[in-house]
Amino acid sequence: MNATTRRGASTRGQVARQLAGVDAIEIKVTIPDAQVDAALKRYKLTVDNDEERYIYFFDTPTLDLSKAGMFARARRIVGEEDDSTVKFRPVVPDEVPPNWRKFAGFKLEADASETGVVKSASLTMPVEKGLINQVVTGEKNVARLFTREQEDFLASIGKQHIDYNSLSVLGPLQAHRWQFEDPACPWRMTAELWKREDGARLMEVSIKTPVIQAAAAMAGFMAFLTEMGAEQDLQQQTKTRWALEHYADLLRTKKSTGKRA
Repeated sequence: MNATTRRGASTRGQVARQLAGVDAIEIKVTIPDAQVDAALKRYKLTVDNDEERYIYFFDTPTLDLSKAGMFARARRIVGEEDDSTVKFRPVVPDEVPPNWRKFAGFKLEADASETGVVKSASLTMPVEKGLINQVVTGEKNVARLFTREQEDFLASIGKQHIDYNSLSVLGPLQAHRWQFEDPACPWRMTAELWKREDGARLMEVSIKTPVIQAAAAMAGFMAFLTEMGAEQDLQQQTKTRWALEHYADLLRTKKSTGKRA
């Protein structure tokens, strides 16, 4: 076995150990706002051929949920069923009770970027049409968006409960999502573009692959992006953190100036 082969085997072994216990891996790269328009043009991605979404997060003004590794989100998808998601990360897959696999909305997966690999467990459930808007306008309590199963899910994994009365609405984010292919990339790609109310944008391009293909996919996808001239976001800021920090700061500012949040 030569040195190159040994390095390749070592890398595959390291990735395999990092991903032990998860079902799939999503490899993500964020693209700077300055390159978003070029990426959209290259692949002919427009609002006419996308999946349009409106996303709301729920947390305290000081992001206590996020700091504890918990995330609560509701998503309104134009023309499709609305849903809500609770997520906990990082997790140790072997410590996630197997009974949650009976739910169609359960996921145990890993997100990978140049900054590392993070494993997460989440449970998504359908939400009654119109309920998200009622919660956002204050007509209904945030707790109405999440089921007892989702509450039990967080309690069983993170040993924590959500105090819904302490949560504020963070959002909305307007999101556009596309799936597309490139002859030079062996994996089907997903692009998701998030836009805040201040006009700032963040685009994420990702692929999903079985764990057994993870090492090759990570190297190959990064090489493909480099070859096509993509200038990756050096901060590799996740969409969630980018959104939460902005809206939490906005909420704190409104509270400090006495404005209605």
